[in-house]
Amino acid sequence: MIIRQAIAAVLMTAALAGCATQTEQQQRATTGALIGGGVGALAGQALGGNTESTVVGAAGGALLGAVIGQSTTPQRRGEQLCRYQDRRGRIYTAPCDDRYYNGDY
Repeated sequence: MIIRQAIAAVLMTAALAGCATQTEQQQRATTGALIGGGVGALAGQALGGNTESTVVGAAGGALLGAVIGQSTTPQRRGEQLCRYQDRRGRIYTAPCDDRYYNGDY
């Protein structure tokens, strides 16, 4: 019975997450959390065999999946920041110019 409720909760979460307008990074974090939560719940149930270990596994898997999904989002051109130094020696960050992308820096 508990497994059916967990599956229903995951499916409802996935359905609601698909309704929102999200950036690519948020979408990857959401997908990672859903996959990680499912795998963590299965691992927790297999290792502990009780409800507490299933919930702990699901929470840990969701957290880890969200972090991995968010951090593996590829950077788009124009979003990358480079460090520059002006004539007076001050360091500042600004969007990278074409020399960075062409390897001519």
